[in-house]
Amino acid sequence: MPNVSQISTVLRLGFSSKRRLSNGFHFVSRSYSTSDPPKPSGPLMSYSKLVEQGRLQHDSYQEKVVSAFENLFGRLEHFEKEMEDYHVILAEWEKKREEERRKLMVEEAEKKEEDGMWASMNKHGQKLLGRWVLGRRQMNVEPGVGKWVSYLNRERKLDSIVGSRPAVPPAPKGLYIYGNVGCGKTMLMDMFYGATDGIIRHRQRFHFHEAMLKINEQMHKYWKENGAEKSSQYSISSWIMNLPVDEKVKEWLAGEEFYKQQLQMKHILPAVADKFLVDQQSSKKGASILCFDEIQTVDVFAIVALSGIMSRLLATGTVLVATSNRAPRELNQDGMQKEIFDKFISKLEKHCEIISIGSEVDYRRVAAQNSVENVHYLWPLNNAVLEEFEKMWRQITDQYGGEITSATLPVMFGRTVEVPQSCNGVARFTFEYLCGRPVGAADYIAVAKNYHTIFISDIPAMSMEIRDKARRFITLVDELYNHHCCLVSSAETPIDELFQGTAEGTLFDLESFQFETETEDSRLRRDVLAEGSISAAGSPASIVSMLSGEEEMFAFARAASRLIEMQTPLYLEGVRFLHPYFHQQK
Repeated sequence: MPNVSQISTVLRLGFSSKRRLSNGFHFVSRSYSTSDPPKPSGPLMSYSKLVEQGRLQHDSYQEKVVSAFENLFGRLEHFEKEMEDYHVILAEWEKKREEERRKLMVEEAEKKEEDGMWASMNKHGQKLLGRWVLGRRQMNVEPGVGKWVSYLNRERKLDSIVGSRPAVPPAPKGLYIYGNVGCGKTMLMDMFYGATDGIIRHRQRFHFHEAMLKINEQMHKYWKENGAEKSSQYSISSWIMNLPVDEKVKEWLAGEEFYKQQLQMKHILPAVADKFLVDQQSSKKGASILCFDEIQTVDVFAIVALSGIMSRLLATGTVLVATSNRAPRELNQDGMQKEIFDKFISKLEKHCEIISIGSEVDYRRVAAQNSVENVHYLWPLNNAVLEEFEKMWRQITDQYGGEITSATLPVMFGRTVEVPQSCNGVARFTFEYLCGRPVGAADYIAVAKNYHTIFISDIPAMSMEIRDKARRFITLVDELYNHHCCLVSSAETPIDELFQGTAEGTLFDLESFQFETETEDSRLRRDVLAEGSISAAGSPASIVSMLSGEEEMFAFARAASRLIEMQTPLYLEGVRFLHPYFHQQK
């Protein structure tokens, strides 16, 4: 029987990591550095040390990727300084443009007043303006062709007065790395991401699930803050209400301002992208890096949202590093929103070097074979395994002390997830509780962030009959792995037999899109889908038929590979260093 003391030993390791947490969902990237030098060493040095120490096996494919990362790393410090200077110039340009825009609007209003435009207006003008100020109801502003032409003419005049938007300094080419599961894509990207700490101020590292939820959350927030149902009082009163002009002029200015806000709401993805990577704790702007793990296009929303966000980021100087199981042109094999997808991929290929890791070796399995016997994936579901599972639960919870209680975790949009049993960073669930209910990535992220050790009992062999549960379990494994949780489980079969359903029929892989169903969120999703010329009827139910069996096999292979790695000593040692729970305890 496995020895629980092995888990206890690695979880008791002293915490000494200095790596900074990222923002957003507080994802902690894996650190593969062997020391904490005053200035981060490049990824090539980190990789070479790990090979010399015997902790990694030399691989020529990986070495090629690390060399590309090293080349990118060497250009970042200079690029950061260029972008700092650029943002100073951009801020001055934006300020001057806004000042001139307001001057033009006031001049237009005064010209209309001189031409007698306001003579036909009745005495209700002041009352209508009051509705703007008090926010009691919207002003009925019909955009029409006239307002659109007026807006465009104003923008052209501004270009002639203050010039066009300053050009972004040429960014170093990012990297798009693809290959089979377990070949080292994520490890190498995280090695690079860790090396950029202290060099690039605005940087984020997301897995696909977290990125989609982040986009969804930011869209929801933007709509709440800028949506049509919100009063325009605050944006107008600061410069319109105090103008020494007639009330009718103020009313016209308010209408023009409102029209501008309506236009901005039609381009919500670029607006979300502009805040996607910004470190809110930093007052200084500079270069930005987005590390995106497991990029996918599982449905229409993913294609439209990723295209809008990524295109904006690449156009404004963000360096993109992405990993995937597929080459860029093979991401959308079902042909969903082909025109939007092709434009996005063309931009990605322009801004990223595309590299294939050709290795067929799954290094997670190699590491598992070279390590001690498995200690926390227990099978089959017999009495001996159940007793050992209970014993491990008692010993781990005793180690961390405290009373075993239930807990409630916030998720998104006011939703919560209940935790039946928990104790100081350790939680326990059944498979049915986590995967047999309509929950998804947001719920699993909340659990993974708050608990460093997760016990899951009674995991069955996946079959066609429980394909939805299998999909949720794959998403759950992804998030536990991404947050570097220790997983202790009891299962019906060994890992390699866990996803046996493909012999009976295809198991659908909708592994990430468990978006919340609140009214505002549903509307936001419809609005973004509309940009891709698809109605809200393009729901997951209609997309299921478009997903291929090959995509499912990728997902199953990745989950099995990660479950195997999560049993290795190297992974378990990292729990204490990398899980968000221990960073929060500092």
